[in-house]
Amino acid sequence: MSGPVAVVTGASSGIGKATALRLARDFGAVALVARNSEKLGEVGKEVKTIGAEPLVLELDLMAPTSAEIVVKKTLEHFGRIDALVNIAGAVPGLDVFQMTDEQWSTGMDLKFHGARRLTILAWDSLRESHASVVFISGNAADIPKAGAAAVGTINAAIQALAKAFAERGIEDGVQVNCVSPGAIMTGRRQAMLEKVAASKKIELDEARQQFLRQAGIKRFGRAEEIADTMAYIVSPEARWMTGTVLRMDGGEVKSV
Repeated sequence: MSGPVAVVTGASSGIGKATALRLARDFGAVALVARNSEKLGEVGKEVKTIGAEPLVLELDLMAPTSAEIVVKKTLEHFGRIDALVNIAGAVPGLDVFQMTDEQWSTGMDLKFHGARRLTILAWDSLRESHASVVFISGNAADIPKAGAAAVGTINAAIQALAKAFAERGIEDGVQVNCVSPGAIMTGRRQAMLEKVAASKKIELDEARQQFLRQAGIKRFGRAEEIADTMAYIVSPEARWMTGTVLRMDGGEVKSV
């Protein structure tokens, strides 16, 4: 493989899919990692149409062995890894007094430990190619709510993890950053709003508008907007940026 190679987890839908398709414009190959084989296969076809070579890896990163398979298969096919974008991970939005130990562990296993294991196992290759690593967090890390305690807690842990890797990356020549999106309209958010609308016995559009008013923003973000941000972070133009949590949320969190 003569061109650069990206690995994107959570690539079957939402921000992960949008990022994989966006990076296909800049990279020679994109390894796609997710659990949904049917959706992942469709993303692979789109990546190929754009012009990059896809590698479809149907894996559950909650399994401790999956990270090793991702790295091994990617290196077997392409010989290098130039960007690792850790997006996989849905955290249950449950109340702090309702979540069980098992639910806490499940949230940590995929979004935190899955990304941690994959980054560690890919590190030698990342160091060889002076690569870029991106983690994904979220606004809940800075504005945690009791009603969705795990979301804020795990996102905060992701940010801390990214900063730890970034410190080691300065010495090893690996760029590490974290993107913290706000309210992005994905299938998962749509389902959440439908659930809210049903519980409150209101129209779906009113549930959307209530959320926007409470968040203090004018609209929901698009997955493609986050994907463009990811593409910039792993581009040569952003090479000097490392150890940074980059927020994109329409102004929900005032962090100036």
